[in-house]
Amino acid sequence: MSDANVRQAYEIINRILYITIASASLDGQPWNSPVYSAFDKDFNFYWASDKNSQHSENLRSNNRTLLVVYDSTVPEGTGEGVYIQATVQELNDEEEVLSALKILDDRVGKTMARDFKDFSGEAVRRVYKATPLKVWVNDDETDESGQFLRDIRTEISLDELKAFL
Repeated sequence: MSDANVRQAYEIINRILYITIASASLDGQPWNSPVYSAFDKDFNFYWASDKNSQHSENLRSNNRTLLVVYDSTVPEGTGEGVYIQATVQELNDEEEVLSALKILDDRVGKTMARDFKDFSGEAVRRVYKATPLKVWVNDDETDESGQFLRDIRTEISLDELKAFL
């Protein structure tokens, strides 16, 4: 791991608004969902989704996930991504929900009047929080002459990543 890898992860997470949530049903069926997200100073990620969506149902029964923040805006062969192993919880506490919604709004400079009742009880939408366990970036492996061999994942320190905030 290098400082460059940590900086790379921070820059991607800070620039890209969408994460992809990988989840699996109880019978092992995989599901992948891109969602708009925001993060806090501990790199917890937040999003709001329909409580009946496939990824929400999957995460209620199996709270383990892999998030991917991938910069697909660059030319072929130059894409970079951040992979985050995390656990997910549906937020039910009013203060936590409203705080997460503010983090989501602040990320894009919006100010929306949001009410807890729109994300609790009989409401369709819920707010989710993913707590990171491990983080990796993709890196290159080269031969002794500097020729590209393959993409590899390099683990980075959460504490070092948090230092960028």
